[in-house]
Amino acid sequence: MIESTDKALLTHDVDDLLLQARGLVLVRGLLAERGATRAELDEHTQELERVRRLLADTIAGRGNEAQAA
Repeated sequence: MIESTDKALLTHDVDDLLLQARGLVLVRGLLAERGATRAELDEHTQELERVRRLLADTIAGRGNEAQAA
C-alpha cells in the first residue's frame, strides 16, 4: 500500500519529469527554428526519449530502478 508521503513524492517526481519533457520539446522546437544541426536536435530527442521512459517507469512504480540503470 502506498502511503500519502510516498504519493506526494511520486506526484512531485512525475511533475518534475513532465516539466523536463515539456522543456525539452520547447527547446528542441526553438533549436530547429534557429537552424540547429541534426546532431543537436538528435541529442534533444534522445534525452526526451530517456525522460519519457523514466516518466513511464516512475508512474508504473519502477522509478528508482530505472534511475539506477
